[in-house]
Amino acid sequence: MPLAFKGVFPAPPTPITDDGRVHEQALRALLDDNIRHGCGGFWMAGSTGEGPILTDQQRDTVARISAEVCRDRALVIMQVGSMSQAGAVAAARNARAAGCAAVCCLPPLFFRASQRSIVDYYKAVAEAGGELPFFVYNLPQLTQIEFQTPLMEKLQREIPTLKGLKHSACDITQIKVFADMGLTVFSGNGAYPLPALTMGAVGTIDAPLSLAPWHYSKLHQAYEAGDLAGAQALQAQVRKYVDLVWMFNAPADVSKVVLTARLGIDCGRSIPPVNRLSDEERNEVLKAAEAAGVTQAPAA
Repeated sequence: MPLAFKGVFPAPPTPITDDGRVHEQALRALLDDNIRHGCGGFWMAGSTGEGPILTDQQRDTVARISAEVCRDRALVIMQVGSMSQAGAVAAARNARAAGCAAVCCLPPLFFRASQRSIVDYYKAVAEAGGELPFFVYNLPQLTQIEFQTPLMEKLQREIPTLKGLKHSACDITQIKVFADMGLTVFSGNGAYPLPALTMGAVGTIDAPLSLAPWHYSKLHQAYEAGDLAGAQALQAQVRKYVDLVWMFNAPADVSKVVLTARLGIDCGRSIPPVNRLSDEERNEVLKAAEAAGVTQAPAA
């Protein structure tokens, strides 16, 4: 079956060594684990992947390794948003050279941007990605910029490679609006994979998917097969994975702790100043992860 932008696309953490390097062995193992359990692609260096604070070298390493591991197996959507337009443009160019399937980008960060500034920024990044499909990252909770219909229509007119967006905004009803515009819409909320599919989303991108890829894959397969009852039963169980990821408001560190336990390879800690768990909190997370059944993967 050809690879497609649909289904289960985890947004995994970025394994980091104590001296600040990307832990290549851990990243490869993480991606292999998720692919074996039905994931069709990945959203790399997103918020849980700590993309906005990765160094240029770290981000380019993530792009290279992800593209190598996923070649002919899964699609890599590489998040390239940066504090500067020049940084984002360079990252998009490097993601293309590495062999990633698409680029995605947060809107301009920190400084309040006009609509014109947002469009110009995205045009420059998309052009650097060449022929690669381009995805918008709609995450107003952190960026203070929410993409509504007029802005998305303007981006459609001015960016030929615009493919779609990851919609992480709270109003999930916008999924149908964007889907009706012909955009490929991934839900960015792992708590509502089934409702998002019924509104026209092609799949889900979020951190909990990397911890329980088998569960989300079964849900998507059930929906695609028309087994709504089966999909609803699986939807009723996803909350435990979402609650796990958000323990102590430290999704990156929680994800690394859980995946370290499952993979048997140290995925490191979150990058300061991103929230880190105390030793006591780590123990609580591991107990919750074991109860949720994610410290040991089922047979693929």
